[in-house]
Amino acid sequence: MTANPALPSFPFPADHPLGVAADLRRIRDHGAPVRVRLPFGRPAWLVTRYDDVRRVLTAPEFGRDAHRAGVAPHEIPGVTPRDPAADSLLSLDPPDHSRLRRLVSRVFTPRRVEDLRPRAQALADRLVDRLLADGPPADLVEHFALPLPVGVVCDLLGVPAADRELFRGHTETLLSTDPGDPEAAARARTALDDYLAGLVARRAHTPTDDLIGALVRLRDSGDRLSDPELVSLVRTLLIAGHETTANLIPDFLVLLLAGDGYCELVADPERVPSAVEELLRLTPLITMGSFPRFALKDVEIGGVRVRAGEAVIVELSAANRDPGAFAFPETLDLLREENPHLAFGFGVHRCVGAALARVELQVALRTLVRRLPRLALAKHPDDLVWRDSVVRGPRELPVTW
Repeated sequence: MTANPALPSFPFPADHPLGVAADLRRIRDHGAPVRVRLPFGRPAWLVTRYDDVRRVLTAPEFGRDAHRAGVAPHEIPGVTPRDPAADSLLSLDPPDHSRLRRLVSRVFTPRRVEDLRPRAQALADRLVDRLLADGPPADLVEHFALPLPVGVVCDLLGVPAADRELFRGHTETLLSTDPGDPEAAARARTALDDYLAGLVARRAHTPTDDLIGALVRLRDSGDRLSDPELVSLVRTLLIAGHETTANLIPDFLVLLLAGDGYCELVADPERVPSAVEELLRLTPLITMGSFPRFALKDVEIGGVRVRAGEAVIVELSAANRDPGAFAFPETLDLLREENPHLAFGFGVHRCVGAALARVELQVALRTLVRRLPRLALAKHPDDLVWRDSVVRGPRELPVTW
């Protein structure tokens, strides 16, 4: 399909990587969805108001399954040549999505997640011990923000920590928005799936108590879980379990250290849980707003008719700063009480790893404010280099203390 040059190009540039573009605010304040063109695929409707976003995320008239909506893979709108979530739990609709989600919830329980907290805390303290031993300055991405969630998700899934660089490289390629090699993502997906299939095969011969082992037992107990579905579930949990948190930690610190937020947490670490929710609300993590939804029949959103087969992008960062939903939405309020943010999505596709992300983010902030109370950026925020990725985050975060 030939792109329509008359449509505005999305994503819109912002004054700051962690800000919301003026064009997004203007569209949201105007109210009605607008048509935009993305770097790849067909045009899409952009939905920005909080109430409209929630409706798209919950209405049965919208689905994530492109094939069901009659949309070919190359027509899916996005910032990458191929939808990074294709052929995964994130791209399915009920009843297949419901079946797999139920299976995951049977093994990825709140108890299992909470049991990871002390191990996450021990790892966070070891990482800070190394920072203190080596002395400042240090790159907080490489030496804290990345190894913390990677270590936790490896522990959860039973992935050998020695393989961190292997799956980290595949993940970066899969989520990259660099158009240099359009086939690189497909090769990375294949390589990652082959690696994970090997882990699954080993669990079949040598049972384990980790999450992969639990999923293998479900498969072998006749729970209608195929091998491709099992590998896809593990891939989704592996990527979501470290990639988002590894970027949210430095994103949070950029926002906190830009003002008095970090000092407030040093003075009162009990604010950390509410601070995490507020920072989740304010952080525009996904560069394209969300993965696309597709209208399964004609439906009206915000006074605009979306026709069957058309794609919709919901812009979570704009919705999370909607003055119709949040008082003083541009203000970082670490004690905000009413905070129904959409950082983890909403409805049936709400992030399955939300509880794990909260544990990791709370442990990370509590540890830093307790152990490094004088933490400061060693480089001006304007000089940070940001990743070319679906997930927004700085490549490095030089700090001192």
